[in-house]
Amino acid sequence: MTRSEEHLSKKYSLEWNLDSLFQGGSSSPRFAAFVEQSESLCAAILQELQQSGDVSPEASQLANWTDRLQDILAQLREADSYVACLTSQNMQDRRAVAWTERIQSLAARYKQAADLYDAKLAMVTDSAWREWTGRPEIAGILFPLNERRAFAQDKLPPALEAVASELAVDGYHGWGEHYNTIVGRITIPWEENGKQVALSVGQAANKMEDADPAVRDTMFAKWEEAWAAQADMAADTLNRLAGFRLKLYGMRGWRELMKEPLLVNRMSQDTLDAMWTAVEGSIAPLKRYLALKARLLGKEQIGWQDMDAPIAAEQPKISYDEAAELITNAFEQFSPDMAKLARVAFEEGWIEAEDRAGKRPGGFCTTFPLGKQTRIFMTYSGTPGNVSTLAHELGHAYHAEIVKDLPPMAQEYAMNVAETASTFAEALVSDALLRRAATKEEKLALLDERLQRAVAFFMNIRARFLFETRFYDRRASGMLEASELNELMLQAQKEAFGEALGSWHPHFWASKLHFYITDVPFYNFPYTFGYLFSTGLVAVAEREGDSFRSRYDDLLRDTGVMTVEQLASRHLGVELDRPDFWEAAVARAVADVEAFAELCE
Repeated sequence: MTRSEEHLSKKYSLEWNLDSLFQGGSSSPRFAAFVEQSESLCAAILQELQQSGDVSPEASQLANWTDRLQDILAQLREADSYVACLTSQNMQDRRAVAWTERIQSLAARYKQAADLYDAKLAMVTDSAWREWTGRPEIAGILFPLNERRAFAQDKLPPALEAVASELAVDGYHGWGEHYNTIVGRITIPWEENGKQVALSVGQAANKMEDADPAVRDTMFAKWEEAWAAQADMAADTLNRLAGFRLKLYGMRGWRELMKEPLLVNRMSQDTLDAMWTAVEGSIAPLKRYLALKARLLGKEQIGWQDMDAPIAAEQPKISYDEAAELITNAFEQFSPDMAKLARVAFEEGWIEAEDRAGKRPGGFCTTFPLGKQTRIFMTYSGTPGNVSTLAHELGHAYHAEIVKDLPPMAQEYAMNVAETASTFAEALVSDALLRRAATKEEKLALLDERLQRAVAFFMNIRARFLFETRFYDRRASGMLEASELNELMLQAQKEAFGEALGSWHPHFWASKLHFYITDVPFYNFPYTFGYLFSTGLVAVAEREGDSFRSRYDDLLRDTGVMTVEQLASRHLGVELDRPDFWEAAVARAVADVEAFAELCE
């Protein structure tokens, strides 16, 4: 723990415990042996599938391959999560970076085996398929098996998919890792307690939540300057990632850009369209909120750097221990099981929260399916936004806890429903704090934090979606320069925010990791989906009380074995491809604007 952050925690450690998973960090002999075993198992089944010919497999062979692939999948997830933790806690750990490439190579071979396996599923006759999948031991993974069989008919021949996966390691995924190298190079000069320090991007980002407008303005200028200095390399990286995707889509004959993102998120275009149409209705009330906030901050118009700023002149720090108790108590009001999981995470060192240089920016929760644990990464500096991030990631951890005993294939839930559990957890914490707020100032600050999230999910993420769809459309005709990307980003931001800001972030496309993630395309709209879906869940929880608790767990448990439309229909009785649900959720999310306005008077 650094001296400057000792005040943030006395009871709980701010550093996670990775040695309980694999002792020794990036030099761990046990981890090396684990990866070697995983590689051996993957190589064996890959060779077997490659040599199996074009004959429809027997039921016994299908069962054998299914079990082995699920075992390898769990091992791959375990290894990938560990390496992600290593590279995030220290971006200069070159051994961890080397492990990243090796795990990506393993993932590519697993994908080759999985593609061959999927092709085998497609060879099975309908009658034989019904007979095999009708067996009791298949029931838990019937949905993903049917999904894989259908998807296999929509891809390249297995041999070509295998080549694409192999080339992606040093190509597609390599460019994604190159972005992390760019981020790791950035340090932002800052004066702290009379001394010149070099902040990482994660530390610098927290300064944009400072109560002092001079701090925010100064940091935002330095932030833009830092990313502008790396813009050419970031633009090259983003162009290469998009180019790879578009070429692969073309080879597969996929003409719709959103085909893969929608398949990955198990949702329809109609559902996505209904959601965004409803979100457009939030612009007017949120513009009113931003104007009110600008007045509270003593500005004519709010700037990009002010959106997450506290409205109080002085913002007391929330210690890490206090945040832990706040979150655990809020969870307890809804579900003792959620509270129990949170206590385990805090007490057993599942969370990396120390504010120090060298860490990557952002936050995440990653799962260890064999260890049946999770790890949470963030940089905690004591702001209310940090508390929300912590609750968000613990929501992910609870979701993982609910599904941990399911077959590996049934644990593979999509990102949009993954974001449901996390934003639901955030809402529990926010509602609990608002209920106990004693003063006007406290209530105003809490409503501001809630509306910040609405702005993020309805305006910021919509701007990302608009930017990314337009970028891909233009990228099909050639590479774009950094200046063109700035122009696209400004256009998207102004449209999504309704021209409500006094300053903009043209280099947001460079600074946001989400645009460079190679595992999931269009890493943006699932957040808005999760926020709105969880908003609907909170309404049900308030209406039904304790009786909803078990139904919530059942919904989370089914997230890996249903489309989102099926999930909502079965557990909530609503139709997501119609506007009604989304419009009601948006109205509920922006209802805080009226209360905020009343308190401002």
